[in-house]
Amino acid sequence: MPGFEIFGEDERREVQDVLETGVLFRYGFEQARNGHFKALTFEKNLGKYIGAEYCHLCSSGTAALSIALASCGIGAGDEVVVPPFTFVATIEAVLNAGAVPVFTEIDETLCIDPDGIENVLSPRTKAVLPVHMCGAMARIDEIKSFCDRKGLALIEDACQSLGSTFNGKGLGTFGRMGCFSFDYVKTITCGEGGAVVTDDKELYLLADQYSDHGHDHIGSDRGLEGHPILGANYRISELNAAIGVAQLGKLDSILGTQRRNKTILKEAMSGFSDISFRTLPDEAGDSATFLSFFLPKEEKARNVLEALGRAGVDGCFYWYANNWHYYRQWEHLKKMTAAARLPAEILEHCPDYDKIELPRSDQIMKRTISMLIKLSWSDEQIQERVEKIQDVLKG
Repeated sequence: MPGFEIFGEDERREVQDVLETGVLFRYGFEQARNGHFKALTFEKNLGKYIGAEYCHLCSSGTAALSIALASCGIGAGDEVVVPPFTFVATIEAVLNAGAVPVFTEIDETLCIDPDGIENVLSPRTKAVLPVHMCGAMARIDEIKSFCDRKGLALIEDACQSLGSTFNGKGLGTFGRMGCFSFDYVKTITCGEGGAVVTDDKELYLLADQYSDHGHDHIGSDRGLEGHPILGANYRISELNAAIGVAQLGKLDSILGTQRRNKTILKEAMSGFSDISFRTLPDEAGDSATFLSFFLPKEEKARNVLEALGRAGVDGCFYWYANNWHYYRQWEHLKKMTAAARLPAEILEHCPDYDKIELPRSDQIMKRTISMLIKLSWSDEQIQERVEKIQDVLKG
């Protein structure tokens, strides 16, 4: 990863199709398009690839989360169970819906621990929003079973895990809706873009409407379309969708390269007693965007991270100290009550995020390093990387 590593003639050709028509807007202008409907093509191909009945493209993964929450009826005062390890957009989307993020512990999958969800439920809990972090899956079958028993909406944030599966079923297709991102550093990129998927036609229609100011997209005259609901502007452009069409055609190749490169590195590290690896509920379904591993203690993890940097092993992340991916660094969230400008009736239900303690998650994240898996490495570069990593671990 990411897809921009292999940007080339396929993407340029798809973009040129759009430029030759002059129609950058995803709706209308049928006669001028000369048969080119890039957003529709991407939606059809992506839904088929993932295994979802319906797919709707939007402007970003953050937009996809907002659309899914709105389509599932999550709103003011509702509580949504979320993990502390995620990109901050997951939390922003919940807050922007007027809902309340409620944190629960992760386990060594680096995703929500289904065994801990019960502990954070309240009468206001309406949804669980697991995040399939760093290319691989949560214990999604157990989370789904829990949500089904409790009557909670399951919305999957699969923005980092396109192409991952659990027991052959695509991540993002277990819940009521699934969300994906195609920003510049995702597995495939549109530059900016996102998607929601679902098997529920009613939810799909709501998503389609909500992302375009409530338009129902019925008929050929946009000016005469109905507006069943209020919405927002989360549309994707034809230019962004065109890039996605080309990139999706490369996804199988991307996944194959990532899995090969990750396997080489993992095997090279497996003989070191200090190293253990992230739990994968279905290793075959891992998209292999990262190799995540644990050291015995925080001090050891920090020392290894520094040593890898000195050795020239780039692309290593220590999420515990990362400003955007772990809740302890989110000062803007901790001080939200003073600066968020949210309605008082919503803020009164929010916990004091500055005082939240998640000891199990902390102990996991303190020991975790994630190593980015690149597509562009040559065999020689991979071997050089293996040798540098092994030298660090021997030290």
